Amino acid sequence: MNTTPIGIFDSGYGGLTVLREIVRQLPEYDYLYLGDNARTPYGPRDFDTIYRYTLECVQYLFGQGCPLVILACNTASAKALRNVQQLALPTIASDRRVLGVIRPTAEVIGHFTKTKKVGVLGTTGTVRSESYVIEIGKFFPDVEVSQQACPMWVPLVENGELAGPGTDFFVKKYLDELLAASPGIDTLLLACTHYPLLEPVIRQFLPKEINILSQGEIVARSLADYLQRHSEMAARCSKNGQRNFHTTGDTADFDGHATAFFGAAVASRHVNLH
Repeated sequence: MNTTPIGIFDSGYGGLTVLREIVRQLPEYDYLYLGDNARTPYGPRDFDTIYRYTLECVQYLFGQGCPLVILACNTASAKALRNVQQLALPTIASDRRVLGVIRPTAEVIGHFTKTKKVGVLGTTGTVRSESYVIEIGKFFPDVEVSQQACPMWVPLVENGELAGPGTDFFVKKYLDELLAASPGIDTLLLACTHYPLLEPVIRQFLPKEINILSQGEIVARSLADYLQRHSEMAARCSKNGQRNFHTTGDTADFDGHATAFFGAAVASRHVNLH
């Protein structure tokens, strides 16, 4: 069967939390997920490396027939998306589209805050890029954005340390730093697709009046809206309800972790990008 799935890319497992919500809202489409687990994490890497890796993964998904690719990775969205869209696509695939996770979130986050103060929790790379500060400022110039890098959270999640004293320590540490520096925050964005797995612990150390926003639902709604507005792209994406998973890393390791992120058993295929 020839399929033209929607491609979902992440540097590791985290994008599966986005795919889970996309599948929930748009179950009829075919999806191909690619995790670049052999080269994760992207967060600490320099701009040029992240761009090169992201472009290789996008080209792989194009090669698998994907007319539309979602960068379900905040670091790739922050550091590579603009160049992929403006420099690469016109040359390599002018009829294909690549979307990210930052803009859809920035477009709606201001509707959730009453104090006009939001906090962004992300990787060091995402925070340094200031992408959320810039994008939220375009849509909600009256909203004050405070950022907090949480470098220990991805390793905790990827090692299955979702509870326990060590997890509590690092979750509380970063939250305390953010709230002490920026009192009045009433909305917190989990600006990394790994972080929803820590949400129960995060909630434990936050005042109950603070909203926690995860990106999966927001990105899924945005994709549904995009496909509705671009019927020609929706028509190019096949609809057999298939989900396939590829990883540049070890398949057994990927499948073991993926179940926690995706919420269902996953059987992946190993691929080489070179």
